[in-house]
Amino acid sequence: MPSEPIRNTTARWRALDVRHHLSPFADYKTLKQGDGGSRIITEAKGVYLTDSEGQTLLDGMAGLWCVNVGYGRQELAEAAYRQMLELPYYNTFFKTATPPAVELSEKLAEIAPEGMNRVFYGSSGSESNDTVVRLVRRYWNLRGQPEKNHFISRTHAYHGSTMASASLGGMPFMQEGFGLPLPGFHHVMPPYWLDFAERDDDGTDESPADFGLRAARAVEEKILEIGADKVAAFIGEPIQGAGGVIVPPETYWPEIQRICARHDVLLIADEVICGFGRTGYWFASEPFGIKPDLMTLAKGITSGYIPLSAVMVSDRIGEVLESGEGEFAHGYTYSGHPVACAVALANIALIESDGLVEKVREETAPYLAERLQSLAGHPLVGQVRSFGLLGAVELVEDKARRKHFEPIGRVGTLCRDHCFANGLVMRAVRDGMVLSPPLIIEKPQIDELIDKARICLDLTAQDLGIAI
Repeated sequence: MPSEPIRNTTARWRALDVRHHLSPFADYKTLKQGDGGSRIITEAKGVYLTDSEGQTLLDGMAGLWCVNVGYGRQELAEAAYRQMLELPYYNTFFKTATPPAVELSEKLAEIAPEGMNRVFYGSSGSESNDTVVRLVRRYWNLRGQPEKNHFISRTHAYHGSTMASASLGGMPFMQEGFGLPLPGFHHVMPPYWLDFAERDDDGTDESPADFGLRAARAVEEKILEIGADKVAAFIGEPIQGAGGVIVPPETYWPEIQRICARHDVLLIADEVICGFGRTGYWFASEPFGIKPDLMTLAKGITSGYIPLSAVMVSDRIGEVLESGEGEFAHGYTYSGHPVACAVALANIALIESDGLVEKVREETAPYLAERLQSLAGHPLVGQVRSFGLLGAVELVEDKARRKHFEPIGRVGTLCRDHCFANGLVMRAVRDGMVLSPPLIIEKPQIDELIDKARICLDLTAQDLGIAI
């Protein structure tokens, strides 16, 4: 007798997931003991996801901050298909290159900040931030200053999950138990006014402008503490994404730029989340006036359709690298993968032809900011932040005192679960509800997002016994 056909059901997929799949950032014990199992996403189109139970969810996170052109773009699938038929793979080791890799390099140099004309490829932001560490140390070695090998980053920074990139990051839960951070990695306060602004005895809060300067000068204090002759680089996201959509005051980045120049410290802009139109500019370095020595790219470079990342290297760094003796002994099997590069070229062409950078800057970002502010009066909301199509709604116990719920993260998780149950994907970072929708989102869909978010805030308040 013929065997019974395998029935693809939610229950089967969840059982297989628990049995065989080690998910990233997962509590394996809880999954194993059975908390309902993983959410199984089966389809996506535009700004919407569909799960295995047929529920539709508005994806307010664009996957993991990456699906900039939205789901189901045939142009990207066709670009991958054509390249797979022509040249599905070849490496870029040993004086070899492929047309998509070199064509993409030219395009990235065209849209990147002035003076960034060289590219080193990887497959993820984590890989490329690892590459940054190697490039920076190679640079200072060639300059005859090998002792300049320390890196400064910030609390709440996320720069990846490899040993070096997690050391660059400033998230203790990613470091404890792993022997991290590695030696030579240091962290200072972030430009996060809600948590770090000072308050006078009379109850007056430090102004955002004054706080931005103080937060920047924490970097200088750390440089002087370590010794400028030992500090290689400072790394920061223009807007800290996974750290909670921390939008710095206007005074912050100009002061960082001044400090790095004064002490001959390289400035690295991690544009993994902010790049490719997310802020209404090709790269967030532009509106913040950042002139980076190196710039990390990933996520939106292919809109997440296929893994690819890159490090943009300034002429200052590139010319030194090219003048040194010996090879740069670093690379990945998939550096400059031809299919990934072909998809990236098609993705950038879509962003251009659809006018998404301008649309975000002139239309949807201002509208999202306006609609997010309508949530500011909710009893749970202590602060609303946004820049471009990045936003955060911070949930607090006491607005006047800027006091968080304890333990921090519990209320954010409650709200996140209500979002999923009510057809909305938002992410909880501590007790901040963050969002980063596809750049193709339209105003009616922003209205839908805000309406659903309000419902979920109300449900969270009910859970806490707070009157609405």
